[in-house]
Amino acid sequence: MAKKDMDLRFGKFGTVSFTFTTKVNDFMNGLEQGKVSGTRCKDCGKVYFPPRADCYNCLGSNMEWFDVTGKGKLLTYSKLEYAPVGFENDLPYSIALLDFGDYKVFGRLASDITDDEIKVGMEMKVVANELPNGQLNYVFQKA
Repeated sequence: MAKKDMDLRFGKFGTVSFTFTTKVNDFMNGLEQGKVSGTRCKDCGKVYFPPRADCYNCLGSNMEWFDVTGKGKLLTYSKLEYAPVGFENDLPYSIALLDFGDYKVFGRLASDITDDEIKVGMEMKVVANELPNGQLNYVFQKA
């Protein structure tokens, strides 16, 4: 594939994007439309978030997109005071894991949620988010 033909949409994801090309670049189309999406294997039904182009369960590539909607339960979270390279200016921030039943979603808590509002087991939703620099990501908000 010639460089000019490369699909670089994923370079718009996150505060710092270390991956510019991926087989699931359509994830970015969803974020641009305000949707957060995962993939489901049409052959065996395995559900994935983050999205995958190939199923590790049945080794097929017959995948379909689904929107992450509804409420998930906060399983765990951590407030970061130190960050990996590229995220130093975001500190402090909290990362978390939500359980949606068939799948789990890892991400950041919205910056407007205070420490005393966060409770394991609380219901949250996932929303697409535009960063000040125009990059896109998703965050967890109170449901």
